[in-house]
Amino acid sequence: MTQHTDERLLALAGIFQATRLVYQVATEGKAETGSFTATLNSALQIEAPNTEAVYGGVANLRLGLETLSDLFNPPHKERDLEIARYALSAMHLERKLLKDVKMLKHLSDGLAQAHQQSKHFPVPHENIVAALANVYSETVSQLQPRIIVAGREGHLMVTANANKVRALLLGAVRSAVLWRQKGGMRLHLIFGRGRIIKNAKALLKTIGEVNPPQ
Repeated sequence: MTQHTDERLLALAGIFQATRLVYQVATEGKAETGSFTATLNSALQIEAPNTEAVYGGVANLRLGLETLSDLFNPPHKERDLEIARYALSAMHLERKLLKDVKMLKHLSDGLAQAHQQSKHFPVPHENIVAALANVYSETVSQLQPRIIVAGREGHLMVTANANKVRALLLGAVRSAVLWRQKGGMRLHLIFGRGRIIKNAKALLKTIGEVNPPQ
């Protein structure tokens, strides 16, 4: 992999990690803590030096890389289709967002405020989650078509869970912006699936070697 391709893969993993977590919250009422924290932190990184730094290291994208390997390699499960739908919707809204200068300014200001709050409350403190959820509600959520998340057993009726979903969707859009900045295109998803799986598995192997299972 070239550095450019590697960074594009990390951003793509960021999108799918966020949407995998959305699915977890909507269907189980909870999300894997480490991945959740990394995704929220990524939304707060305004001037990171590189893509890896946005996520605090490749190891923090393990769930996203695993999700890519599963989704791009059939047979697919109902879960996979939902996660992919959320991801593709986030990519679509990211393109609309970049065309709306006023909304982009509102988004930037909201993220700056949330970043200031993160100096007083550790991620994923409920105050930070709520702040990011509010930014999403006032910006991306206003674009059409809105992302409709399907939940189970009333999980999304709980305010804390609804905030988590909105904050994670904001993280997905943030990663979609980064993916496009690194040259990501829809054609890569259609014609480059084999390469995505191969490179994702290669990175997962590297993570496994650096951080062996406990």
